[in-house]
Amino acid sequence: MSENRKKESKIKSSLSDRIFQLILYVMAAIVLVIVLYPLYFVVIASFSDPSAVAGGKVWLLPKEFTLDGYKELFRHSEIWTGYANTILYTVVGTLIGLIVNLFAAYALSRKDLVGRKFFNFLFIFTMFFNGGLIPTFLTIKDFNLYNTFAVMVLPFSVSVYNIIVARTFFQNNIPTDLNDAAKIDGCGNLGYFFKIVLPLSKAIISVIALWTAVGMWNSYFNALIYLKDASRYPLQLILRNILITNNLQMSFGSGEAMQIALRLSNLMRYSVIIVSTVPIMCFYPFVQKYFNKGVMIGAVKG
Repeated sequence: MSENRKKESKIKSSLSDRIFQLILYVMAAIVLVIVLYPLYFVVIASFSDPSAVAGGKVWLLPKEFTLDGYKELFRHSEIWTGYANTILYTVVGTLIGLIVNLFAAYALSRKDLVGRKFFNFLFIFTMFFNGGLIPTFLTIKDFNLYNTFAVMVLPFSVSVYNIIVARTFFQNNIPTDLNDAAKIDGCGNLGYFFKIVLPLSKAIISVIALWTAVGMWNSYFNALIYLKDASRYPLQLILRNILITNNLQMSFGSGEAMQIALRLSNLMRYSVIIVSTVPIMCFYPFVQKYFNKGVMIGAVKG
């Protein structure tokens, strides 16, 4: 075996193979630049003078470095309340989303579930048809969820797409023989799910957690419709209101005051993107190693 490996290591790739690899590397580098440069541009633009950005002078490094956009943004104390609310909504909402979606996915993956086809159809039906905004609003009012913490984490915690992905993962990667062996050892359904299924499903759990957390972090429409108390607003809605207020001040201003407001408005647009995305991006590397595996294994197969 060792001699064969030595022979394989001595085999040199042909010129055509090396040219092909070089082309692949160049294409990958181009795609990487195309994907990453817009993100990098937003970062350097948030530290640059708006006139330099508008004039096309900012492309590699910040021009006329300034922190005025961040200073103006963090001058609003409600941002810290929004951060706290968003973190709380994201953590609690992700936990609830994991619980309801994984439980539903596991139940639908069991072939011995009575009415399994009907329940699968019922879940998928809701992906194409729903009651609409007004019936949903009235339902939330009737359940006394309007303007409460629960309205941000409970009514929209079920994701049929996540359930389908997790269900497919359970069907393809959890052998039924394990369930039979667990039953012989006296393990019930809940014990089997928590002690055997979940430890073997770290990949799909990480993927569902990431998708749910990103969705909760970026959510603002539900807060706009179902919350009226500003102290409960998430970060995204507060940042939106700050930008709207700043634009209104700019429209009512004149002369030098309007120019200053316009400059701050342009700076804050980039600063808002950085402030709202950096925290959730810091969470991404911790689940990246499970992400590709979980998506591919949990993908719907024909």
